[in-house]
Amino acid sequence: MKSAVETLNPTRVRLTVEVPFEELKDSLDAAYKKINQQVTVKGFRKGKIPARVIDQRFGRGAVLEEAVNDALPKFYTDAVNEAELNPLGQPEVDIKELKDNELLSFTAEVDIRPALEIPDYSGIEVEVDAIEVADEDVDKAVEELRERFASTSPVERAAEEGDVVTLDLEAKVDGEVLEDGVAKDVSYTIGSGELLDGIDEAVKGKSAGEEATFTSELKGGSAAGKEAEVTVKVSQVAARELPELDDEFAQLASEFDTLEELRADSRKRLVNMKEYDQATQAQERVLDKLLELVEVPVPEKLLEDEINTRKHNLEHHQLGQMGLTLDKYLELQEKTAEEFETETREAAVKGIKTQFVLDELVNKEKLNVNQEELTEHLVRRAAGSGMSPDQFAQAVVEGGQVPMLVGEVARGKALAVVVEAATVKDTNGEVVDLSDDEDDDEAAEGAEAVEAAADGGEKAADSKES
Repeated sequence: MKSAVETLNPTRVRLTVEVPFEELKDSLDAAYKKINQQVTVKGFRKGKIPARVIDQRFGRGAVLEEAVNDALPKFYTDAVNEAELNPLGQPEVDIKELKDNELLSFTAEVDIRPALEIPDYSGIEVEVDAIEVADEDVDKAVEELRERFASTSPVERAAEEGDVVTLDLEAKVDGEVLEDGVAKDVSYTIGSGELLDGIDEAVKGKSAGEEATFTSELKGGSAAGKEAEVTVKVSQVAARELPELDDEFAQLASEFDTLEELRADSRKRLVNMKEYDQATQAQERVLDKLLELVEVPVPEKLLEDEINTRKHNLEHHQLGQMGLTLDKYLELQEKTAEEFETETREAAVKGIKTQFVLDELVNKEKLNVNQEELTEHLVRRAAGSGMSPDQFAQAVVEGGQVPMLVGEVARGKALAVVVEAATVKDTNGEVVDLSDDEDDDEAAEGAEAVEAAADGGEKAADSKES
């Protein structure tokens, strides 16, 4: 076999392959055997029909076609390996010449990973938010904890802001009660904003047994986005009672003996959260700076596939679960269709570029993923999916997605290398040291940062590789 490579553009090549006919022998034998099992010729036992009889009865062309279809994947793969290419997706194959007993010649056009030059990234500088926890932040955290330990007791009076009311709801559109528009014994805290717009005004001032009717746009269900006439009946009003903020509350709500110890722990937790946010911010901003340094051509077919995948996932999964159409979603987001198209394309481009650049860094820095790092990332991904780690791991293995997870962790490690080399300062001008994290945490958190910044683009490229 002889092969040659022609570069059509930085992300696409054409392979020209010539195969001497003798190299088709195994595929020809397999073709005759397959046809033997599929046809019947009078006078011959099934599977024992001579090749010359098959040629006479069914045509040599049918045999050659079967043999070429069988052999092409192997010859294509051999040509790709010989040229040391990294193909993306399936090739477009064109048989140029097929001479019986002489030669098979074909071309294969395919998208490839572009060759990238990663420049010195040690000069990257980014600014992140300073870690500041005010007394007001601690007060708010303690108050939220206090709210969780509130008790309720029925009262014989009209409902007020903050009360917990038990409601029966009925929604009508165009005068017809919706099949999914009736709900009984719904518990609702007035002022929480967790139900329909207008419900607070409707139930305030109402006592048990009273009802009101108001108009509101439905947020979900079969008539999502439509105006509905909603009748709400109050069956109970209960006042919320907050516990006193004292040492007794601290003992009730935590493992601490005093309120001051509880406040100190709340402050520590807030600092930890801001440190995590700060690290994530640094990773995202360093990644943006890195992408600015590298010229990354994007295969157009891969880009279009990624854009279509994003749109499909949004419309048929995310919005479908919320009962929204794309038009309604854009209306709620206050975006035009053109703005949506532009944002989707930009996000897809960034996702693909992120994978290409970080994968190149993985190779350049010779980074490997160990079992502990992979397990840590798997546990984090499982938590985000709502599955147990065992269930998620089983789904990953059965779906053949282990290489994808390994790639995510490797890219996270590559990003961590760049972040470590960069200069990160907070808004107060102080240098931020992000090197205190454990290596496994850095790999897993880096993978999360890459996934968030790229928003799924790397998965598209992963799925296109062959």
